[in-house]
Amino acid sequence: MSRLTSDFYTQDAITVAEKLLGKVLVRIREDGTESRYIITETEAYLGEEDLACHASKGRTKRTEVMYSEGGHVYVYLIYGMYWMFNIVTGDKDYPQAVLIRGLANITGSGKVGRELGLDKSFYGESLLNSERIWIEDAPDAMNYLTAPRVGIDYAGEIWKSKPWRFILQTSEN
Repeated sequence: MSRLTSDFYTQDAITVAEKLLGKVLVRIREDGTESRYIITETEAYLGEEDLACHASKGRTKRTEVMYSEGGHVYVYLIYGMYWMFNIVTGDKDYPQAVLIRGLANITGSGKVGRELGLDKSFYGESLLNSERIWIEDAPDAMNYLTAPRVGIDYAGEIWKSKPWRFILQTSEN
């Protein structure tokens, strides 16, 4: 399979979140072993106007990578122990990203980060040319559900109710 190109990542976060379902996430470990995962759940965060998006507070040291052109990794630590794996999307200077919430047999964004062995060194890494993490193309998913995003009550009713969570439907669920 071929690695996704910049044309894929420079689409808006909602489109990318939907189209990432069923794609193959590849992780090469430090010892050279390769792991491959099917992406099964995503969430879109769309710019400074989206009160659930980290960029809603403006450009900061933490969110700087979100202002890059799509195709970069945005990781951040929660609860002092879980690295969240996000993919920057869209055009330069319009901050948006897609959170990877699930992989085949792995549900929960914290578990995804742990499984992938993420740390702060992944911040800003390019999925276009990284030698340790990238996403490969696969046929577009046809069977999926949309739902409200999770854990963003602070953003208010309008933003927490957006159906910007995408869940691949498989024979297991």
